[in-house]
Amino acid sequence: MRERTILEKRLGDFRALESGLNDNRDMIALAEAEGEAGLVAEAEKALAELRDRARKAQVAALLSGEADANDAYVEVHAGAGGTESQDWAEMLARMYVRWAEQHGYKAEWLEESPGEEAGLKSATFQVKGPNAYGWLKTESGVHRLVRISPFDANARRHTSFASVWVYPVIDDAINIEIQDKDLRIDTYRASGAGGQHVNKTESAVRVTHIPTGIVAACQSERSQHQNKAQAMKMLRALEDAKTDIGWGHQIRSYVLQPYQMVKDVRTGVEKGNARAVLDGDLDEFLEASLSGKKRNKGDKDLE
Repeated sequence: MRERTILEKRLGDFRALESGLNDNRDMIALAEAEGEAGLVAEAEKALAELRDRARKAQVAALLSGEADANDAYVEVHAGAGGTESQDWAEMLARMYVRWAEQHGYKAEWLEESPGEEAGLKSATFQVKGPNAYGWLKTESGVHRLVRISPFDANARRHTSFASVWVYPVIDDAINIEIQDKDLRIDTYRASGAGGQHVNKTESAVRVTHIPTGIVAACQSERSQHQNKAQAMKMLRALEDAKTDIGWGHQIRSYVLQPYQMVKDVRTGVEKGNARAVLDGDLDEFLEASLSGKKRNKGDKDLE
């Protein structure tokens, strides 16, 4: 049913583009014959909007991987640097949550470890919606922030790092064998927001796969049993990902001072409005990385 829904949406989008193209092309021909310059301009504007929609649909057609249609887990981890990096990790988590909300996805918080003074040491949330993993999968890597630190009394410029890890939510159809003897299961009191009951009992669960060192944790549910089940599901997804992201894998730089710019080091895409990007304006970066096209300086678009 999920596959059928996706196919129906793609067909519907294609037919809407086709109809819009034909209607506006006919409108231009009639308006030019009647000398209606205003109608011509209106139709040309509509065609420009259709072109943007067609470009997005073209990128969406690339989401044909086995897990691209699935929901996604997003993990954010602060790098070395204490409060600076922990604040940056929280800013990154907020950026992805805002992007999800703007695209009609639901972001469900699963686990968080607050920083000592501000921000987050780490956090995990699930983005739910069609093609969530497909859109976000290229965001795994190291993200670099340059800014005047709000935590520095001398107002010096600081560089902070945080890593993002995105992996798909998998179903029971994928058989991954994890033996109980290879697991260490710890319970603890939830440290983040989660309701009165969650914060007063040791309901949070952390599962460690001893042979690989992979850790999955959940504190969003109200019981140890539910949190353990969710953590095990995350662990199976991590095992299936089979990819390691090292600290040398920097993918994007975010500069807030002395000027504003966000640049993707893989595709060359740049945006001057860094604040908008941090508010979730990520589509241009996602589309470029998915299409695998390198933008050269001076290019107006990816075509």
